[in-house]
Amino acid sequence: MQITVNNELAYCYTGGKNFDPALPTVVFIHGAQNDHSVWALQSRYFAHHGFSVLAVDLPGHGRSKGAALTSVETMATWLLAVLDAAGVSTAMLAGHSMGSLIALQACSQAPARVTKLALLACAYPMKVSDTLLNAARDDEQSAITMVNIWSHSSIAHKPSCPGPGFSVMGGSERLMQRITKINPEKVFFTDFSACNNYANGEQAALAVACPTLFLLARNDMMTPLKASSGLSKAITQSTVSIIEQCGHSLMTEQADSVLSRLLTFARS
Repeated sequence: MQITVNNELAYCYTGGKNFDPALPTVVFIHGAQNDHSVWALQSRYFAHHGFSVLAVDLPGHGRSKGAALTSVETMATWLLAVLDAAGVSTAMLAGHSMGSLIALQACSQAPARVTKLALLACAYPMKVSDTLLNAARDDEQSAITMVNIWSHSSIAHKPSCPGPGFSVMGGSERLMQRITKINPEKVFFTDFSACNNYANGEQAALAVACPTLFLLARNDMMTPLKASSGLSKAITQSTVSIIEQCGHSLMTEQADSVLSRLLTFARS
């Protein structure tokens, strides 16, 4: 589905169903150098089981036009404008990595509009090493390679890949390369800088009044388990759920487990 936000076209995947704002809405927010497709299984299942879905492409990512936004705060404001444009008054927000910060910030800016908050692979502060920042600025393929190694618990998934001829790491790398191809304006560096510079996490967490799920991965090297503990303690209605044998890219590494836990949380 295409909508107009701030005079630019924005794309939201609706899970293969016509979007109906009268249904309970779940908004899926991707992380750095990604797009809506990282939520493929989860968004489609929700859309076919009683929910309306908006899996967004952030500006400069995927099919959404415009430049990549430079701060978590401006991304959160954009996300709320998406809700306005789609005719959605309230929604559950589910964000991964950078997307978790966007969801958190959007909830703090408009708490009455967020019914539930799911923060996947979340960390605060979400600091990015100088090595990775410099690589994203100067040698994007090197940054893509590093992130893919650090985002998966195993190069060869056990006991085998999820499907014949399917590579979790290969798919992730190709998606990031595609973002580079369609938008050569250093999107990875812009995204990482936004994460690195975000300083409102504690204040945002204190403003959250809705049920919140922290969905974390045991083997996450990008946003380790302990990195979200400050936020989870600050949010009064928070629950922490840990997925075993999984790294940072948990929506693809442990897709069924992520879906099951998100669905249980959404229906609770």
